[in-house]
Amino acid sequence: MQSERERRFVGPRRGQLLFVLTFLTLSVLLLSQIGTQTAWVKKTDFFAQPRFWPAVGVGGMVLFTALHLWRLPFRRIERTDLREALRWAAALEYTLWFMGYVVLVPLIGYLPVTLVFVPLLAWRMGYRSPQMMAISAGFAVFIVLFFKGVLAVRIPGAALYEYLPDAWRSFAILYL
Repeated sequence: MQSERERRFVGPRRGQLLFVLTFLTLSVLLLSQIGTQTAWVKKTDFFAQPRFWPAVGVGGMVLFTALHLWRLPFRRIERTDLREALRWAAALEYTLWFMGYVVLVPLIGYLPVTLVFVPLLAWRMGYRSPQMMAISAGFAVFIVLFFKGVLAVRIPGAALYEYLPDAWRSFAILYL
């Protein structure tokens, strides 16, 4: 049964308790590490200390998150909270896709990995028609040409290129 305070709570309930608990845990972890990650420098003004502003920021995160947790009218994790957490976790899938991309580019090459990942991501997002696969492959080629040709971004050659014959190696390093 809900209390009067829970009934009067304005705003969406789902996920708030999980968010506050997660944020408080991460904030306390950051605060516990501040002594090893920053330092007090001798003969430096108090407000100019390298540790001062990070300590203020992280300390504020801990304080205000703890106050938020204290003022929450509900203290139980419910099914809607877990559904909301699954929605948050779904976004992390794309982080894993990106990390895989970042790991494979130095091994296989910018163009081949981009030509595989862009259509795979389009497929994953539900664009499965042959026309969309062709558009995504064309977009992948456009991205590589734009970054390497127009913007002149220097992306190191892949480890796979070392196994190519000499005539192909320089071409692959420059254009793939």
